[in-house]
Amino acid sequence: MLRLIGYWNWKGVAGAFPCLLVASGLVVSGPIVSESLGGTGAHAKKQGDPEAGRIIFNGKGVCYYCHGTDGNIDNRPQLESDTGMVITQLDPQPADLRKPKSLRLKNDEQRAKLIREGRVGTGMFPETNLTNRELIDTLAYLAVLRGESRAKPQSTPRGH
Repeated sequence: MLRLIGYWNWKGVAGAFPCLLVASGLVVSGPIVSESLGGTGAHAKKQGDPEAGRIIFNGKGVCYYCHGTDGNIDNRPQLESDTGMVITQLDPQPADLRKPKSLRLKNDEQRAKLIREGRVGTGMFPETNLTNRELIDTLAYLAVLRGESRAKPQSTPRGH
């Protein structure tokens, strides 16, 4: 079982824990993101690597805690009961990243800002957990999940 307690960085109503929780109603990613994500002021476009993003999503980013392995919300890992309870109390609930029609944000800068800064009632990544490159790669992977990219990263085995 995975355990998050003690690793959480509380923020907002339900608190923020270290996962790239893309709140319900949020469109996440396209394969190209402005390098200005980190506030550098640079606006050069960078191509994300969907395979690297898949590894981050299902690993360091622990996005799969809330969104399920490879974005399959029905394939969440076995978590400690208190961790699972907190996820069920998030408002809004984690988005189904494979259903783009239910998602709202329309560009990568909006998506990256929400991931970096969060929203009250949801868990979001603190700014220091992902580098700009990792965020760009993760956004590229999420574009693949929504079917907006032709790139095909490898699938993670069920029960990751």
